[in-house]
Amino acid sequence: MHRRVTNGGEVDRPARPAPRGPWWQPWLAIGLFAFLLHFVWEMLQVPFFADLGGRPHWAAVRGCAQATLGDVVIAWAAYSMASWRVQDRWWLRGDRGEPLAIFLLAGLLITGALEWLNVYVWRRWTYAPAMPLVLGIGLTPLLQWLLVPCLTVWLARRHLSLATRQQA
Repeated sequence: MHRRVTNGGEVDRPARPAPRGPWWQPWLAIGLFAFLLHFVWEMLQVPFFADLGGRPHWAAVRGCAQATLGDVVIAWAAYSMASWRVQDRWWLRGDRGEPLAIFLLAGLLITGALEWLNVYVWRRWTYAPAMPLVLGIGLTPLLQWLLVPCLTVWLARRHLSLATRQQA
């Protein structure tokens, strides 16, 4: 809190907020970095899915791109949950652990539920024998939602802090 002196007395006034940028900016940064990183991960995990390895190349790429779009939606949902919980959509610019933990946990839970539904209920895809399982869910999708979001937040944080410095 900054103080200003008026007629010999101190009057409190709120500190000026740091420049933040448009409301959509953190979601755009999360979405773009999530798309790039998740697409690479999706392509690398093709051998762990029975129905992707035998497809023609462009059909597999299209399947991975569709899965990546789903990953971006999950990232936005998880980011929104963390933002709502801490009442700050710019939480990724700080160093608080709570929103990152919520972001990771939400993404992990959503992914686990969707994997289970897609494999066992809707039968949209099948794991290859090489896929290690944790409680019946593929290990690579679970690891994806522990590793990729951390890198996504790190890159988005760096990008937004550089953009803010250039605007100032």
